[in-house]
Amino acid sequence: MGNADSGKTIPVVSLPGLSIELDSTESFSQLKAKGKLSAVCKPFLKRINDRLREEKPALVKEDSVIASTWLPPIPSGPFKRLVAAEVQMALGKRIPETVSFEITRECGCKCDHCFMSNGEGELETPVLKKAIDEVIEMGTTVIVFTEGDPLLRKDIFDLIRHVDQEKAVVNMYTPGTEMTPEVAQKLKESGLHNLLISIYSTDPEKHDSIRKLEGAHRMAIEAMKMGLDAGLLVTMCTHTSPSSFHELPGLYELAKEIGVHEFSIWEAVPKKKDDPILSEAERVSILEMYQRINSDPQGPRIFANSYFEGEMLGCMAGERWMHVCVDGEVKPCPYIPFSFGNVRDKSAKDIWKKMKVLTHPRHGTGFCVMQHPDYLNMAAKIPDDAPIPYPFDMIK
Repeated sequence: MGNADSGKTIPVVSLPGLSIELDSTESFSQLKAKGKLSAVCKPFLKRINDRLREEKPALVKEDSVIASTWLPPIPSGPFKRLVAAEVQMALGKRIPETVSFEITRECGCKCDHCFMSNGEGELETPVLKKAIDEVIEMGTTVIVFTEGDPLLRKDIFDLIRHVDQEKAVVNMYTPGTEMTPEVAQKLKESGLHNLLISIYSTDPEKHDSIRKLEGAHRMAIEAMKMGLDAGLLVTMCTHTSPSSFHELPGLYELAKEIGVHEFSIWEAVPKKKDDPILSEAERVSILEMYQRINSDPQGPRIFANSYFEGEMLGCMAGERWMHVCVDGEVKPCPYIPFSFGNVRDKSAKDIWKKMKVLTHPRHGTGFCVMQHPDYLNMAAKIPDDAPIPYPFDMIK
């Protein structure tokens, strides 16, 4: 990995019993730990160091490295907190390192695959800010604003600014249909860490058909370019399924042409038993693409949850990830259709504790709990006319 500064040592973490430094040369960067707790965080540091050694980063700056747009910069306050969270995880405590918030029902697109919760209305700003403060207090280091289009929420810039940048970074999903150069610049000034925009096909007509909006493909590409011009980190995302798997090479070339920092591949998640999922051969192909492209210094890096969750961490739902729906209901991740409480009347901490009952299978089909028969069987018990998410207590 290249770096403009040669032989540089950057302090990263200083905690009681633990200090970590980033040793960087022109071709190599590694994290080194000292202190009584160094052995506890050894597995986490090994995962990061393996990525720094074997893969190109999303971005290298003069005084920091962004290994992936899904991780805080190294060094930074949020990364220091991530290390502290991983130490606690190693000692047996669950930490919601990433929390995603649906913040509006408004969107110019009408996608069938949208995971927006049923019902009406959305969280008021004070309630939303309180929930953000609560999860950050619990150790969250990545806040994600999503669903439907956050740019249509009038207080989006205020919400981004509300997140303490010394404690967490903010990522934001948008279909890109509301982006202007002025909005992109304001997102940068508000402190947005990473702009995420999904593209579902290299064929504009196919993408527009999925979004149910003419011109959506063109607007998404223009939005990414506006984000780059404003100095934002930009990630082009896609969800891949057996029917769209063949698109991945062309989509990567499009990401390369646009000049984004990362191309993010997420496996499509089944909602019911008969929904198709990737075959093992297709998953292996994604992993091969991930390793091949990330070892090439040219072009954007790839993030793939087939690797991040499938190979590195396992399913993050209820372990490292929590999702707050637009009406305040809380799920382990966007894809699991069960609620464990609502932030309107319960603390995020109490709801997180309830998720401890969620078991994570590490065998059978796939690595996502929603690819496992046990969870698909539970989802099948949800009454047809019931709102989603459905109370988990009523299933158990």
